[in-house]
Amino acid sequence: MNKLIPHLRIENCKEAIEYYQRIFGGEIKNTQLADGIEMFKGHEGKYIHAELHINEDCIIYFADSLGKQMINGNNILFGPNLVSEEEITKIYHDLSQEGEIQMELQDTFWGAKHAIVKDKYGIAWELNYTKK
Repeated sequence: MNKLIPHLRIENCKEAIEYYQRIFGGEIKNTQLADGIEMFKGHEGKYIHAELHINEDCIIYFADSLGKQMINGNNILFGPNLVSEEEITKIYHDLSQEGEIQMELQDTFWGAKHAIVKDKYGIAWELNYTKK
């Protein structure tokens, strides 16, 4: 395996991917609406695929839940390894605005700044910046 790409199925995908783009930056690419595709009839205006390219090594795939009941569990955390103290502070602040802080941003014994925040969509982010 050379790469692991998270794929989020989420309600209001267009709103969600734009929200994550505002927080993490990057470019939204390869969007495909359900419109005109017979197997997705009744889901017009919903994304069946979209990608957020944060950088060449960090891509998140998205799709609308299309009426399926999604359960946001606590068994998966996304763990971006961030590049600066400014970046982790900004992302921590932005995610916690409408989310829930599960672990305050703090210095750790492994020489990093670290925090866990569940965002407004119920996705848990384990933020980490290893100090130089």
